[in-house]
Amino acid sequence: MLHDGLYEQVINKGLDKELSSTDKLSQTAPIDTAEASKVLANYVAEVVERGLDNLRDNGGDLNAQVALTNQIITTIMAETKEADFDTLSVAERAEQLLALFDRKNTIWAVDEKAQVVRPETSIAQSSLFTGAIHEPQMYTEFKKEIVSCNRIDMLVSFMRSRTGRYCWVS
Repeated sequence: MLHDGLYEQVINKGLDKELSSTDKLSQTAPIDTAEASKVLANYVAEVVERGLDNLRDNGGDLNAQVALTNQIITTIMAETKEADFDTLSVAERAEQLLALFDRKNTIWAVDEKAQVVRPETSIAQSSLFTGAIHEPQMYTEFKKEIVSCNRIDMLVSFMRSRTGRYCWVS
């Protein structure tokens, strides 16, 4: 069911059918060719995530999700005729690389088990710190970010409240 408002949504078959059966005023535009790869990749990412979740919810394990992911990559490789896409297939061990450093001359912060100190929040996705008890605290995550990085780029804004306290507004 479509609700009134602004959208920036790829029109898929389901949405197209819904738009054709409504008497509401709609505004559409072609996908910008300069932005098409980004717009369509974001759309496909959402579809793939739903598909992988559905596979898991219906009893599929991690291996089944990896197999489906690799089928998608194989299809891209066949359509583009670029053999280099084969190197992007997920390895059978289904792991993520979390750190890599020189054993002898490391500058990275390691704990007593010689594991890299890393934030609890993902470094690949943005995080919102709300201060809730069950979430990582921003100060703790900030310290872990500092000791685990090789460079710091910061853009921070502060504003002063009427009480004279400073607030971080970044």
